[in-house]
Amino acid sequence: MKNIPEVKLGIVAVSRNCFPMTLSESRRIKVVENYKEKYGEIYECPTVVENEIHMKKALTEVKEAGCNALVVYLGNFGPETPETLMAKYFDGPVMYMAAAEESGDNLLGGRGDAYCGMLNCSYNLKLRGLRAYIPEYPVGTPAECADMINDFLPIARTVIGLNNLKIISFGPRPQDFIACNAPIKQLYNVGVEIEENSELDLFESFNNHAGDERIPAIVKEMEEELGAGNKKPEILSKLAQYELTLLDWVEEHRGSREFVAIAGKCWPAFQTQFGFVPCYVNSRLTAQGIPVSCEVDIYGALSEFIGTCVSLDAVTLLDINNTVPADMFDAEIKGKTNYTLRDTFMGFHCGNTASGKLVSCEMKYQMIMARSLPVEVTNGTLEGDIIPGDITFFRLQSTADAQLRAYVAEGEVLDVRTRSFGAIGIFAIPEMGRFYRHVLVEKNYPHHGAVAFGHFGKAIFEVFKYLGVEDIGFNQPKGMMYKTENPYA
Repeated sequence: MKNIPEVKLGIVAVSRNCFPMTLSESRRIKVVENYKEKYGEIYECPTVVENEIHMKKALTEVKEAGCNALVVYLGNFGPETPETLMAKYFDGPVMYMAAAEESGDNLLGGRGDAYCGMLNCSYNLKLRGLRAYIPEYPVGTPAECADMINDFLPIARTVIGLNNLKIISFGPRPQDFIACNAPIKQLYNVGVEIEENSELDLFESFNNHAGDERIPAIVKEMEEELGAGNKKPEILSKLAQYELTLLDWVEEHRGSREFVAIAGKCWPAFQTQFGFVPCYVNSRLTAQGIPVSCEVDIYGALSEFIGTCVSLDAVTLLDINNTVPADMFDAEIKGKTNYTLRDTFMGFHCGNTASGKLVSCEMKYQMIMARSLPVEVTNGTLEGDIIPGDITFFRLQSTADAQLRAYVAEGEVLDVRTRSFGAIGIFAIPEMGRFYRHVLVEKNYPHHGAVAFGHFGKAIFEVFKYLGVEDIGFNQPKGMMYKTENPYA
């Protein structure tokens, strides 16, 4: 996939001046040995930081080595001022972790007190208003510290991506889609740029791509991808023209930013003017690592990009759409799993999910739109049941008064035929009914949720924390009540 950052990690050990510097140095060496053996390369900074002069020297070394993510390792108690200033002056995501003591036989000259030092470090970070990743239990053996660094990788990759991301949008959201509001202040607060365009600008660019010599090659790609599902061959050349329009727009408008996501318009006038719906093209770009959200959902595109960086895989954006009929649940789900009816729902969108995430796919027309429009202008959806397996449902959203909120919930797509239309699946999330009421409804989330294919809740939750999101909802288990849950219900 393209459009995703590459992370080059560096590690710097720190030492308090009343502790042996060699203690931090020797412990760092063991951490690096474990990391390289299990996970791969990491730059080992030779300077151990004991004061601010060392801090400046170490930062120069990691920057010259090309590092864009930094691990600060407290091999002993550590110097709280220079170690936290590293987060201030390093241009990229930073994590902190500390060394566990090694042996009961070495608790006189060889005790490091890093467990204590981590408290001072976190306090100093907070005083300075600095963001950093601190693992759930940030003190460990060299092997455990190597695992912590590996957990940091998807978080670092996502933060780097957001700091270099531009979201390109086309047109205002459709009427009666106020839920997809997008106050832009919080985009800037998390490091994202936004370029808002008229759909008329997009239409002009699309018309200028008529007869583009690259269209036949894109059509051939589409034919190969669709195979027997190529039920609307007459529309492929227009879809190819639109795909090239978006790709060229990205290259011409990324400006100073390295990565791009798109929030696109798809109705109400899109179909009649362009002559198709863009769902299939959206799916193809998303599969390449360029998320394209529907209905000008800017925070939906942002959420998709987060999921792409974390999972290194295609994601999708779905409506949290409809209940599973009770008779269908009783016949095909009940007794085969531990889920209740209220744990299940159907996630749906017209046809924006990548072909590789569908059991089988067919190019079709958009049934809902075709109820009031000629069928031929609604062609372009990619339909099929979503592949069964683990998923993570999540979203980062700014409220109407520009407060960041987020949610994340792990679950699965069940191996049950949906018998419906669009890109659709039967989802199961433990305690979904309560989560739906006391997070999604109570906190005014829009109907769109991003879906990553796999369980990535741990990393996504940490990304939200790193971004400073204080209100992160999740599907709380039975016995853990939501603040708004009625104890007598």
